[in-house]
Amino acid sequence: MNSSVMEKLKILAASAKYDVSCASSGTVRRNSDGGLGNTVGGMGICHSFTEDGRCVSLLKIMLTNSCIYDCAYCINRKSNDIRRAAFSVSELVELTVEFYRRNYIEGLFLSSGVVRSPDYTMERMVRVVKDLRTVHRFNGYIHLKSIPGSSRELINEGGMYADRMSVNLEIPSEQNLKLLAPDKNYESVFAPMRYIRDGMMQSIDDRRHNMRHAPRFTPAGQSTQIIIGATPENDRQILELSSALYRRPSMKRVYYSGYIHLNTYDTRLPATKTAPLVRENRLYQADWLMRFYRFSADELTDKNSPYLDLEIDPKLGWALRHPEYFPVDVNTAEYQALLRVPGIGVRSAGLIIASRRYGKLTSEQLKKMGVVLKRAAYFIVCRELPFCTINEVSPENVRKALTEQPSRRKKCRYNPNQLTIDFPDENTG
Repeated sequence: MNSSVMEKLKILAASAKYDVSCASSGTVRRNSDGGLGNTVGGMGICHSFTEDGRCVSLLKIMLTNSCIYDCAYCINRKSNDIRRAAFSVSELVELTVEFYRRNYIEGLFLSSGVVRSPDYTMERMVRVVKDLRTVHRFNGYIHLKSIPGSSRELINEGGMYADRMSVNLEIPSEQNLKLLAPDKNYESVFAPMRYIRDGMMQSIDDRRHNMRHAPRFTPAGQSTQIIIGATPENDRQILELSSALYRRPSMKRVYYSGYIHLNTYDTRLPATKTAPLVRENRLYQADWLMRFYRFSADELTDKNSPYLDLEIDPKLGWALRHPEYFPVDVNTAEYQALLRVPGIGVRSAGLIIASRRYGKLTSEQLKKMGVVLKRAAYFIVCRELPFCTINEVSPENVRKALTEQPSRRKKCRYNPNQLTIDFPDENTG
């Protein structure tokens, strides 16, 4: 690798680090005779995780960090005085192949600034992935970013070679997007999303009608990124937007990126000292609940509480706001009811359903299934669980117990002849 390519690599890898919509799940592209690589891997530069939890590494790089746009939140905006660089198509193809041969990576995450026009940039990016697939027979994972405003023809061609494509939405409302990125609008973002969706649906339909050898179009679907904290949208608005995106059959992931105050001279941006990492984490947790636990955005937030609680996770927050839903009897409750219990996940809920056919479940059995009893015990009943439930303790006391001293647990001394419940003194256990 010559010094010129190495210098470009340093600049363009650093420029790509703020794009978090990098994932490698949902596809299997196996090696073939004479081919190079596959989508399975272990260590490398940028770590991502497959659907079954395996870690793979991607070369996360930009084709160029030069850009004709002046988005307020972007480090690569044209008004910034930063070092610029650009790979040629052949340089980036060779770099990817050489990194794979050295066991640095298992795939490529390719993004770019916009030079000349969206179609000019997209055409060069498509040439990179096309050369990797057709010339070098590269079978590793490829995530290709789509440039807002790109034509349907280029999106369709790129989708034939990429495992996943993505278009970054960036700002949760079109009004604020126009304010911070006057060269963009929602139509320029949503049009490529529609092209990707249409290509996926056509590919699935072709293969369903006995066209087994029809090319697969972005088999891992598409993703997008939303910046959190650069504009005043609340969590409720963000989750409603994500929920609407997930109703599209091709959308697999929405990524949330806490706003980092890089362009301090731009007065349109909030002067934050640190990125809102806790809020970002809560949004990821809420997103997980919507995708795998069948929660809706309206359940996780409401008009009176439009922001997620930063002190507790969204599932526990929902449970504390709805004590009437509990306690849940683990020996009789349906699967969906079990998923609503804090401390019970998808796997443990499935194990509960499968195991209780053979007898009543006990707390020890629940522990072995992975149930976090120090949380779940307030919300469930089983054969011999000796703890008070949320309706006996009150949501306020449950919250206090789980946030201030989550490792300690009070047993309930219940006297059936009294109307009150006696808790042990703090010092006596």
